[in-house]
Amino acid sequence: MPRKLLLLLALLTAPSAAFADDASYCAELSSLYRRYLSGSGDGQRWPDVTASVAIDECAKGNYAAGIPVLEKKLTDARFTLPKRN
Repeated sequence: MPRKLLLLLALLTAPSAAFADDASYCAELSSLYRRYLSGSGDGQRWPDVTASVAIDECAKGNYAAGIPVLEKKLTDARFTLPKRN
């Protein structure tokens, strides 16, 4: 019986660990995008609405929507993506 209980606890905590990893990964991608690819402030570049929406999705906890967009924006700009925990 204790063995089944341990298995159940392991299964219940696994999604929350993945959720935390997605949150930190999405935050890192957002930070990289903002730092290096968002508007330069000199009025020469228009903001990328798609990236802004992806950053907002990450902030709202919708990592499945935000992460792929930010990964694509960064890789298209020849950035190496951070390691995912």
